[in-house]
Amino acid sequence: MIINTETPDQPEVRAMLDKLDTYCAALYPAESNHLMDIASLMQGDVLFLVARDVGGRAVGCAALVNRSGYGEIKRVYVEEAGRGRGVARKLMEQLIMFARMSGLQVLKLETGIYQPEAIALYEGLGFTACQAFGEYQPDPLNLYMEKHL
Repeated sequence: MIINTETPDQPEVRAMLDKLDTYCAALYPAESNHLMDIASLMQGDVLFLVARDVGGRAVGCAALVNRSGYGEIKRVYVEEAGRGRGVARKLMEQLIMFARMSGLQVLKLETGIYQPEAIALYEGLGFTACQAFGEYQPDPLNLYMEKHL
């Protein structure tokens, strides 16, 4: 697997993000979904990573947004065929490394309570529960997490 910085507006990556949107919409009402659109993911304050298999097919993605005082993890997704192979962990490890290299002191993220695999991944990487941050409001369907670097 190869992980590189890429743009999210490629058809193959758009398709992954569409699947993530559909998945989240099936689990949570619209007011509990906080998904960044493609235009937002292409801004200068966003690092967008794509994981590709040995054949060059996109199998996962993740983003790091440089916020005022912290980095925020967004749009972590792995194609069904790529699950169980450590793709999400490798994407997250790359984002954590980039955050450290950028001088960020803390990473934060928001995920849903009905995504136990994602929560287990984040906890395994040292993220712990925190209060709603930034523009997020407390929501019983959302879990807010942070990791001090």
